[in-house]
Amino acid sequence: MITEQQIPQVLDHPLYDNHGSRVGDVKHVFLDDATGRPEWLCVKTGMFGSKETFVPTSRAEWVRDHVEAGYDKDFIKQAPNVDVDAGGHLSASEEQQLYRYYGIDWGAEQSAAGREGPAAATGGPAAARESARGPERGPGRGTETGDDAMTRSEERLRVGKETHETGRVRLRKYVVTEEQQVTVPVSHEEVRIEREPITDENRDRAMSGPDISEAEHEVVLHEERPVVSKETTPVERVRATKETVTEEESVGGEVRKEHIEMEDDTRTRRRGRPDTPGR
Repeated sequence: MITEQQIPQVLDHPLYDNHGSRVGDVKHVFLDDATGRPEWLCVKTGMFGSKETFVPTSRAEWVRDHVEAGYDKDFIKQAPNVDVDAGGHLSASEEQQLYRYYGIDWGAEQSAAGREGPAAATGGPAAARESARGPERGPGRGTETGDDAMTRSEERLRVGKETHETGRVRLRKYVVTEEQQVTVPVSHEEVRIEREPITDENRDRAMSGPDISEAEHEVVLHEERPVVSKETTPVERVRATKETVTEEESVGGEVRKEHIEMEDDTRTRRRGRPDTPGR
C-alpha cells in the first residue's frame, strides 16, 4: 500500500503491472478527505500519456524506482473513465464505480475511513497535488516544511520509446523460363574431286585394272550436330538479415513553469509618506 510519506517518491515515476509490464507514469495521488491517506493513483497511459487511468493504492507497492500496481495491464487500462471536477475531487458515484470495477468492498473502505457507508463520502478523495505544479499556497505561506520559502516547480517532457511491428519480409523462390542462345562450332565433310596426271610413280596402279570397264566408289560423309542437355548448378546463397538504423525524430508538447515574483509593499508606503514638518 502506498503511504502518505511515499507520495513524493511515486509522482512522475513509472507504474508496472503484476507481470512486470509498464502501464504508464503516476501523475497525481488522490487523498481521502476524512483520513488524508492516499486512495487512488492517477496514471498517464497511452501514446505520449494521452489518457488518465485510476489505480487503487491498496495493492500498490513502491519498489526502488517504480510502483507495482498488483493488477494486470489490460485490466487497468479498461478501468472506468472518470472526470475529475475543477476542485480536484471524485464524486461519490464515480468512486463507487471504480471500487466495483476493482472488486473493492465500498462499505468496508468507508468504515475504515470513519464514515458510515457510501452516502457519507461527499466529494470523494481530493487530489493530493499535481507533480508538475506545486500545492497552491496563499500569500506569505511557506512550504509543507513550515519555513518561509516557496517551491517553484515546472513540467518537463519525459519521452520514452515503444517498439512496434512495421512489416514483415519473406524470401520466396520462383521459377522463370527464358531463352538462352549459345554459339557452338560444328563441322561437316564435303566431297572434292581431285585429278592427278599419270606419272612414272602411279603408272603401275593406273594400269593394274582392265582397259575399259565400269566401276563405282562410295565415299561416306559426316557432320557434327549440336546436342543440348541441361544441368542444375547452384549460383549463390541469399538470406534476409536485419540491421538497426538510428535516426533523429523530434517530439514535443506543452509544458508549464511556475515563476515567482516579489511584491514589496514597504517601498510603496515609504514613497507615499508625508514630509516631516519643518522641512
